[in-house]
Amino acid sequence: SAKKRAEESEEDDDDDDDESSSSSGEDEDEFAGLDGVGDDEDEDEDEESSEEDGSDGEEGSESSSESSSEEELLPIERKALKEDARRAKAQEDARAEQLETNIQDDDVYQLPDSDEEDDGIPDLSAIQMRIQEIVRVLKDFKNRRESGKSRNDYVERLTADLATYYGYNSFLIRYFLDTFSVDETMELLEANEQQRPVTIRTNTLKVRRRELAESLINRGVNLDPVGKWSKVGLLVYDSRVPIGATPEYMAGHYILQSASSFLPCMALAPQEGERVLDMAAAPGGKTTYLAALMRNTGMIFANEYQKKRLNSLVANLQRLGCTNSTVCNYDGRALPKVIGHVDRVLLDAPCSGTGVIAKDSSVKTSKSAEDIAKCAHLQKELLVAAIDCCDANSKTGGYVVYSTCSIAVEENEAVVDYILRKRDVKIVSSGLEFGRKGFTSYRGKNFHPSVEMARRFYPHVHNMDGFFVCKLKKLSNRTVPTSND
Repeated sequence: SAKKRAEESEEDDDDDDDESSSSSGEDEDEFAGLDGVGDDEDEDEDEESSEEDGSDGEEGSESSSESSSEEELLPIERKALKEDARRAKAQEDARAEQLETNIQDDDVYQLPDSDEEDDGIPDLSAIQMRIQEIVRVLKDFKNRRESGKSRNDYVERLTADLATYYGYNSFLIRYFLDTFSVDETMELLEANEQQRPVTIRTNTLKVRRRELAESLINRGVNLDPVGKWSKVGLLVYDSRVPIGATPEYMAGHYILQSASSFLPCMALAPQEGERVLDMAAAPGGKTTYLAALMRNTGMIFANEYQKKRLNSLVANLQRLGCTNSTVCNYDGRALPKVIGHVDRVLLDAPCSGTGVIAKDSSVKTSKSAEDIAKCAHLQKELLVAAIDCCDANSKTGGYVVYSTCSIAVEENEAVVDYILRKRDVKIVSSGLEFGRKGFTSYRGKNFHPSVEMARRFYPHVHNMDGFFVCKLKKLSNRTVPTSND
């Protein structure tokens, strides 16, 4: 009851008399600033009395204003004042301790026990702080680790926390940590939370980029060239009109296309009058770019295995005025028997999509090691077919470009390394002036040294979708038997 609390407060006050008489002016100031203690006049009197007490505390004297103020307060109010002051002091001490922890780089961070973890709704603030601490430990593991804890203990905790914080399954987080450094993994995860810039590609069959840019700017589109590496790309910042419904779009002057998908077409570099195969053509961005590079000469076989995607492919070919393309619907593995030899082949293979998480967040939780293994198996079969479709005796060609929108090594370097042993081909320069080199080793497995001529592109480095591009030159039309045949 209130009476009982009042009696208890009086007993507490008796016990705290010595403490109250020796309290500093700083403590009294804290009391004076609290809400709900009394009216404004009482608070002003408390401030004045605390200043006097700070100067005369050693003599134990108190001003008359302080005495009258304290007499007006009920015992329970005085107790509330003291309790609030204790809480404020405890919070200040906690903040100081946290600051000291952050400043001292050589502190040892103790991993939480499993029974300390909350089974309820995750506290994202606490998880974020723990992620920062674990990253700090892993950067200087020898000096900062907790005794008896292995590096794997910290990595497992970090994997679980990153999966919770960013919404991934544990497999994909651990895969990134095995592929990149801890810092780069963090950068990649953050980049995947940001939408990629909207890019459009000028259709040079109908218009020049400068003319297109002027027309769109006049319609209220804010844009810039996508970069020095492309002569046809435009980066759209914002627009007062729907960018996919302008008169210029309807007339086929441009196509909405991710910047990363320019790269395999640039690497293939088809020549006028050649026969070219695009093995996985829908929705037509790359096929129409190839047609523009060839100036509508020669022949492009635009193959798409999924019938439901044929409509979008045909629509884009017609809208952009590509007259040198023939659409077909075959399993890519059967194309060598259907089409025969061509001068160049583009295989933008079906993949796990780990490079386009910003566009498709379902990848975060839907992919597993089995999915990547299945993709890699299909990719190897398709690349074998692509090589077999290419004519090594072509006077101008004999090239195959393999690309994916995945950053998984099993779908990229491992596939290319496999084809080097299966067919008489070699890796050549893609002609792309930027991008990171391909991996020549991964998880204890070494690839052919020439694999480093492949190029990797990342969201956190190049501000585009994750992509892999490798250009191959076919040396002869014979196969290379191996023990795997």
